[in-house]
Amino acid sequence: MTSPLASARRIVIKVGSSLLIDQETGHPHAARFAALAADAAKLRAEGKSIVIVSSGAVALGRRALGLKTGKLRLEEKQAAAAAGQPKLMRAWDDALARHNAPVAQALLTFDDTERRRRWLNARSTMETLLERGAIPIVNENDTVATEEIRYGDNDRLAARVAQMLGADVLVLLSDIDGLYDADPRSNPGAQHIPEVRKLTPEIVAMAGGANASAGVGSGGMATKIDAARIALTAGCSTLITLGTNTTEDAGPISAHAGGTRGTWFLTDLSPETARRQWLAGALRPTGSVRVDAGAARALKSGKSLLAAGVTAIAGRFERGDAVDVIDLDGATIARGVSAYSSEDAAKLIGRKSDEFEAILGYRGRPAIIHVDDMVLVG
Repeated sequence: MTSPLASARRIVIKVGSSLLIDQETGHPHAARFAALAADAAKLRAEGKSIVIVSSGAVALGRRALGLKTGKLRLEEKQAAAAAGQPKLMRAWDDALARHNAPVAQALLTFDDTERRRRWLNARSTMETLLERGAIPIVNENDTVATEEIRYGDNDRLAARVAQMLGADVLVLLSDIDGLYDADPRSNPGAQHIPEVRKLTPEIVAMAGGANASAGVGSGGMATKIDAARIALTAGCSTLITLGTNTTEDAGPISAHAGGTRGTWFLTDLSPETARRQWLAGALRPTGSVRVDAGAARALKSGKSLLAAGVTAIAGRFERGDAVDVIDLDGATIARGVSAYSSEDAAKLIGRKSDEFEAILGYRGRPAIIHVDDMVLVG
């Protein structure tokens, strides 16, 4: 099998606390940061966009604040995250600076990927960073997240980020080299599973419980299977491989490309096809936008919907809501996610994008619906 890494244009890499934090000192594990940075830089040099979802803030912060070992109270965990996040970013910045790779911090909460308006904002920011050649370092914003509204682990966060950015591959670095049919730590005869093409109940059952022996992490194989499920629905294949396969100048992704084991969860669905299926079938429109003949032709040729081609707005919707696009004959020709509320969109009817700021008081997006957020129907 040709590795999906070879053809991927966008890769999300998730690495947990147990791999990044030296268990003896409580400091960043410099050798692993360096190896992972080398991998990221190599992939970036091949023209791929790289996003790293990194745990470690709480583990670093609890040591800095002298917090006891064991389970922390919510306010202690939030304080540890606040103290540890700058240390985590410093470690990534130092490691990637050797490769002239700029880094950027992106702290997300549950609402940033689950509420469409905030999803649009987060995606736009991340896309801009990637366009400028930066490597975003993503973590859950544990300083403000509550137990009731949070991802709970960075495996799921990484999958949501991969989904949001249309990534081709999600890499989950673990303390084990993939999925086995039994726990290999307690069963020497456990068989490694190199490839999964369908998440059957039998496969899910193999994941077992969380890996309590990791010490500082919150996830285990079960959360990685959950993450793979999320990614697969978005047309993103997932690799689980051993995160400790490192040398001085290469990390676990290079090691896997060189032949070390891992488990691939493969999909035949592309991110583009998955996104279009989601737009066409999963979103319920809350309003509509009527367009003139010129705009209708432009949409059918693969262009974004500009305000200059809009003739009317119907219904009440907010930025991030789904709307139907209707032609002059009343036929629905497209469905998409609006970059503006119905109130603001109505003010922009027939206008050019360089007029938006004067009309709305803010610059806004150049298109009412971007082509990446729209699917043709009918």
